[in-house]
Amino acid sequence: MRFLTRKIVMPGDLNAANTLFGGTALSWVDEAAAMYVMSEIKHYRLVTKKMSEVDFIAPARQGDMVEIGVQLKQLGKTSVTVDVEVRNERTKQIIAHIDEIVFVCLDEEGKPTKHGMVK
Repeated sequence: MRFLTRKIVMPGDLNAANTLFGGTALSWVDEAAAMYVMSEIKHYRLVTKKMSEVDFIAPARQGDMVEIGVQLKQLGKTSVTVDVEVRNERTKQIIAHIDEIVFVCLDEEGKPTKHGMVK
């Protein structure tokens, strides 16, 4: 797993319990995973097709630096599946885990297209 993206939990990222809002975390995850896939397969037009169950394991609090790790899991003809982990940068405690995020590569007309990468 490669941890390439880091974020600081700011006051605007908090929920009513004063911990990282899950929706914010998922937005960060989707962006980090998409950037990882784009850079790995050199295809820059893709969409998120599916995100598996999200397992929130521990909270992140204001001021925490979180890092997002992404790992290639599977290649389809037009799709790329990754495994994602969010963890506290300092303690390495896992905050959330998403077993599968599936991205689909698109052509200029928005139709699925082969990405050309082989594993």
